[in-house]
Amino acid sequence: MSNPVLPDGIALSTRGLSRTFRTYQKQPGFWGSLEGFYKRKFEDRVALAATDLTIPSGRIVGLVGANGAGKTTLLKILSGLIYPSSGQAQVLGFTPWERNNAYLRQMSILLGQKNQLWWDISPMDSFRLLADIYDLPKITALGRAEDLARMLDCHHVLKIQLRRLSLGERMKMELIGALLHQPRILFLDEPTIGLDIVAQATIRKFLSAYVADKAPTVILTSHYMDDIASLASQLLLISKGNLVYNGTVEDFTRKSLAKQKIAFTLSEGIPSPWTLSQTVFPTGTQTFQLEAPENEIPALMQAITQRPGLCDLRILEVDFEDVIHHFLTESQGQAQQ
Repeated sequence: MSNPVLPDGIALSTRGLSRTFRTYQKQPGFWGSLEGFYKRKFEDRVALAATDLTIPSGRIVGLVGANGAGKTTLLKILSGLIYPSSGQAQVLGFTPWERNNAYLRQMSILLGQKNQLWWDISPMDSFRLLADIYDLPKITALGRAEDLARMLDCHHVLKIQLRRLSLGERMKMELIGALLHQPRILFLDEPTIGLDIVAQATIRKFLSAYVADKAPTVILTSHYMDDIASLASQLLLISKGNLVYNGTVEDFTRKSLAKQKIAFTLSEGIPSPWTLSQTVFPTGTQTFQLEAPENEIPALMQAITQRPGLCDLRILEVDFEDVIHHFLTESQGQAQQ
């Protein structure tokens, strides 16, 4: 039976796609282990509830959610790494879990916490092996790797053993390996996890330029809001396996109304109680930290900077899971009204 043809301009489509895992619950201790031989207790855990999704071609889509929400499960199903429990999916006209060679040559997946390159050899040697795997001309593939390395400013480490590279350099090499065969669709799972600010910015700039030039479809998961805000035009939010938001980044940010965290220090403790954004700081306080809605930030910054003895002032990055939690709380409250 042939696969249904996706409409023009559509990279992937799912209908009722879900995944449930059955886990074994072991009781503690020796007797619990013994009991497990003849009376096992299982629990079905829904990693991904029935999901309907359509993504246009050539678009960067941000996939966000709390840890364990189902993001990686969705990517693994769409890339063909695991089977769904139910539902249908078409990616580039293929059913992913059939693992058709024609599909595998057009997709790539990069898992931020797993290596695809070989640990004990240089990245360039790994790229030679990948060229054989994808049946690419060696000269073309290696020339492409060098071009990508120049874009990522890591050409100087191509011939150094992978295990001797820093985390940021290894991630750049992994990204080059994922793009070596010029996939039409790219699944990126936390590509900037654990990287410093400079490395994050470099990878974001590279992805933006690469997509503008080659026009692949990219699904990107990240806990860094800067990754999503600067790259994605469409945002998907998953909570407890359910797709709860599908829209633009701007609309999500507007609806979430997340609070900002401010931290600052004075050279001396305050002589009397001080109220900031409904938070009362007692006499003698010298180090301050508070949360406030975004619309209060300008007035708060003005009040803080006018205080004598200001030593340090920082706006802290809000935990993205807090933003998600706030969005879900607001959405549930509106639904109940």
